Amino acid sequence: MALLDDLTWRYATKKYDPSKKVSDKDIRTILEAARLAPTSSGLQQYRILVITNQDIKDKMVPIAAGQQIVAEASHVLVFAAWDRYTEERIDEIYNKTTDQRGLPRGRFSSYTDKLKNLYLPQTEDENFVHTARQAYIGFSLAIAQAAELRIDSTPMEGFSNHELDELLHLRTEGLRSVLLLPIGYRDTDNDWLASMKKVRNDINDFVKFLD
Repeated sequence: MALLDDLTWRYATKKYDPSKKVSDKDIRTILEAARLAPTSSGLQQYRILVITNQDIKDKMVPIAAGQQIVAEASHVLVFAAWDRYTEERIDEIYNKTTDQRGLPRGRFSSYTDKLKNLYLPQTEDENFVHTARQAYIGFSLAIAQAAELRIDSTPMEGFSNHELDELLHLRTEGLRSVLLLPIGYRDTDNDWLASMKKVRNDINDFVKFLD
C-alpha cells in the first residue's frame, strides 16, 4: 500500500518554498527511477536535463506561460526526446547491451533491422510522436519516486516547446522538449491547492472489468 499512500499524498504543487532545496542524493534517486523505467525496445529514447541555474529558470517562466513555479522550484527536470530515430542511435544501445551481457555485437541484428525498417522511413514528426511517449513513462516514475521521498512536483505540458528548445539548445543535441517537472517543497501557507481534497473518478467509473 506504500505506493498508493505516496500517490494519495502528492498533488500538482502550485507554490514552492524557494528557500528549501532538494538534496543531491534525493535528486539522483528520482533520476535513477526515471533511468530504470521501461521504454519501447529498451532504447531509452529520451534524456533529462536538470535545471538549477536561477537565471535559466527565470528565463523559462515566460516560456511556461508565466508560471512562477518554474522559477521557485528547487529543480526543474526537462524531459526531452530524440527528434528522430537513426541507425546510430539504435545500434548504440544494442551494442552496449551485447557488450555488457558478454554477447557478440550483432547478436540482435535481426531485431534491430526490423526497428530500422519500421522507424527510419517515417518522418521526423512521426518518430517524435513515438519517442515522446517513452518520456512519459520515465516522467511518471520520477513523480512517484519524488512522492515516496515526500518531495513535491508539478507535471507540466503548458509551455512553448519551440522556445524551450531554443533556450536550452536542444535541437543541436538531436532532442526536442516534451515535459517539465518542477520539484521542491510546497509552500503550504500560500498554495491554494495544498488543502484541497484529492478528487479522482470512482474505480467503477474508471475501470471496466471484462470477466
